[in-house]
Amino acid sequence: MAETPLKQTTERKKACSNCGAELKYSPGTTAITCDYCGHREEIELDPNGFKELELYPYLQEMGAQSHSEEITMLHCGNCGANQHIEENYKSLHCVYCSMPLVVEDAYTEDWILPGAVLPFQIDQDGSFKIFQDWVKKLWWAPNKLKKAALDPQFTKGLYLPFWTFDAALKASYTGQRGEYYYTTETYRDSQGKTRTRQKRHTRWYPASGTISGFVDDTLIKASQQKSGRIPQKISRWNLKKLQPFHSSFLAGFVTEKYTIPLAQGHLQSKVEAKAIAERWCRQDIGGDTQRISSMNMSLSKETFKHILLPVYVSAYRFKGKEYNFFINGENGAVSGSRPYSFWKIFFAIVFVLALIGTIIYFGNQQ
Repeated sequence: MAETPLKQTTERKKACSNCGAELKYSPGTTAITCDYCGHREEIELDPNGFKELELYPYLQEMGAQSHSEEITMLHCGNCGANQHIEENYKSLHCVYCSMPLVVEDAYTEDWILPGAVLPFQIDQDGSFKIFQDWVKKLWWAPNKLKKAALDPQFTKGLYLPFWTFDAALKASYTGQRGEYYYTTETYRDSQGKTRTRQKRHTRWYPASGTISGFVDDTLIKASQQKSGRIPQKISRWNLKKLQPFHSSFLAGFVTEKYTIPLAQGHLQSKVEAKAIAERWCRQDIGGDTQRISSMNMSLSKETFKHILLPVYVSAYRFKGKEYNFFINGENGAVSGSRPYSFWKIFFAIVFVLALIGTIIYFGNQQ
């Protein structure tokens, strides 16, 4: 099966009313600012907050046109990512692999606007500091790694698309509750001595019941990230910081377009809901351990949101191989792949062998 391409967009520039320069979102605030004259404009947020949308009308393609717009996309011939190009750009670099993108590869496409966004809480300087601290802790890393991690040309702020699903969950189950008990047994150890020890057993009792509750914000990725790009280690965000979507939050950052449709995301959310239901059933059964023989689950009052979540991405190539580094733009968690320096390891081994040889030599002399 062909891999679904990545799709990204950069927000159209908004000019400063004082000097005409580009206004960019200032992480950790609700404002866009001018880097040249310091002009600041507050983002006007919807006082009603963001809405949870009814799921099934959207699965039937209702309301999609009123929440869509056309954007220009560029295709990266190196890694397959598709990214938006601003009209006044001649070229830019791919946010994932840093290879140049050219305007001749552009095409247009519609996309559905998100309903909520978790704005960046860490600015680019802060991301450099996190990268620097992370690199300092790496052993046997080539010098180019440090240069790549601190080069602003190859470090980009990226908003990732996700679906969130809410639902009222109800399930009936049958199973067994296990309770531990212990008996004392005697045995001989390796020296032939008689000893005693406790042996655990389980008594099983039939169990059945019904559980219900509300499943809030089941998070499902909405883009087919190439080779599972975004590490699980940094994929935790505080969704309580979500803001109603406003395009100004995207100013100065790259935005990846969703490639996993709502229907497919919904199917994955059902898998997550089933795991939650099983966990609730085990809690309801109680005891020391549990068995679930059958479970009938139903979901109702299902709603969803299309949201954007922040990460910083740094990419470079070392000896023909691509490496990526990621920082959670909300909490600063960092993860990445890294190369090892052959020469650093080689000379370290030579030094250790020489040191051992010296010690042996002087030991023999004495």
